[in-house]
Amino acid sequence: MKQLIFFVAAIALLAAPARSQALVDPDKVAPEYREAAEKRRAEQIRQRECGLKADLDKVLPRDRTAYLNHCLDALAAKQ
Repeated sequence: MKQLIFFVAAIALLAAPARSQALVDPDKVAPEYREAAEKRRAEQIRQRECGLKADLDKVLPRDRTAYLNHCLDALAAKQ
């Protein structure tokens, strides 16, 4: 039993932590994909802004999706 606990603990320590998706850098992609990368980066920035706004407004996890959708729609309407 001790061996199993030690094995599970070792696996947990060696596992890589989950990371959020990094912002796309349009300068690091092939020229033919640069426009799509710029659009993706702009979308990622909008999503992060809405996520930070949700954190500041202390939105409950159950309401977060609706809040983010509303925020993204509002940002799209402004543009």
